[in-house]
Amino acid sequence: MTLSSITEPTDALADLLAGRLPDARGRFGPFGGRYVPETLIPALERLEEGVREHLRSPSFQQELAAQLTSWVGRPTALTFAGRLSERWGARVWLKREDLAHTGAHKINNAIGQALLARRLGAQRIVAETGAGQHGVASAAACARLGLPCTVYMGSIDMRRQAPNVDRMRLLGATVVAVSAGDATLRAAIDEALRDWVSDPFGTYYLLGSAVGPHPYPYLVRELQAVIGREARAQFLEQTGALPEAVIACVGGGSNSIGMFHAFLPEREVEIIGVEAGGRGEALGDNAATVSYGRPGVLHGTYSLLLQDADGQVQETHSVSAGLDYSGVGPEHAFLAHVGRVRYESAGDAQALEAVRALCEAEGILPALESAHAIAGAKRWAASHPGGSVIVCLSGRGDKDMPTLQQTLLKDEK
Repeated sequence: MTLSSITEPTDALADLLAGRLPDARGRFGPFGGRYVPETLIPALERLEEGVREHLRSPSFQQELAAQLTSWVGRPTALTFAGRLSERWGARVWLKREDLAHTGAHKINNAIGQALLARRLGAQRIVAETGAGQHGVASAAACARLGLPCTVYMGSIDMRRQAPNVDRMRLLGATVVAVSAGDATLRAAIDEALRDWVSDPFGTYYLLGSAVGPHPYPYLVRELQAVIGREARAQFLEQTGALPEAVIACVGGGSNSIGMFHAFLPEREVEIIGVEAGGRGEALGDNAATVSYGRPGVLHGTYSLLLQDADGQVQETHSVSAGLDYSGVGPEHAFLAHVGRVRYESAGDAQALEAVRALCEAEGILPALESAHAIAGAKRWAASHPGGSVIVCLSGRGDKDMPTLQQTLLKDEK
């Protein structure tokens, strides 16, 4: 089955904007749902009930807002990138999630889910991580709330994100190396799910991206939507208008769905997700799931996957550990299907070039994940002279220094 073969009512986007999606089955149109072992169904139903009871309650929202303000450091800045704008010929703003506590957007979701887990009576937290930022955020949130935390991380990612491994351990988390499978994010999620299956009520699985079985894609989006709400209000305050475009990187899709959501009703705002183009278009050479994937089931949800002709999920490649995932959140698959968001890719070389450009022009070291969005913004600016664009700078690049030393800096003394 291909994406184009799936039919969808013409009012599907209206249903999303009206809050009718995900539906009662946890689906965004044809995507989403809940495909898990029977042993996890009661835990997911309990989580769904907890989300309904607590997420919108005044007491939870007050508690979350207090943590976001006094501990996370929200609102994060919206920075006009003046020198970069001069170089590119378009007006570029950066939504500075790199300034949030722990250095990335992941903390918004981690503290929200940790607060929910405590209300649900969880005794311990398990999490997965790719680039390490969600692991660090989960470890920090659990330390803040006094909850034991175990983080599963692929052994390949542990080598290329060694600073974040040490940060997690300093924050009191147990980091478990996963050498099975592709030894990256997909394998880490597999192991975290296995742990959760063994104790689905005493353990809470703090999933880091807008993927997985219902209600996780919805829950993560709601906790990350603060990014777009702030950016929209800040841009209006600074300019008196809306931007012409909003751009974010897409792996599993949490920073991007959080950034995009406030702008979805604004039809005049172009929304662009930038995936990891890796080293080429061939299967296994990239992590551009929406660009090259086909529908299927991975980690409990029906979405777009990078898979071969026999339906076997394939390994991916990206210079960025956080984008190195074979699937994408079901809401992203839906937004691509209805045409509200355009998804494109940026290769490793383009992302590395974007790191250098932002460092030299603005004195900001972006995460390699965020650099893909910067590369997409450069491309957009070339065809929109004088246009205005907000780029979600999802995280800072300190964690990527080992990779940058082997790439951008390898020939420098």
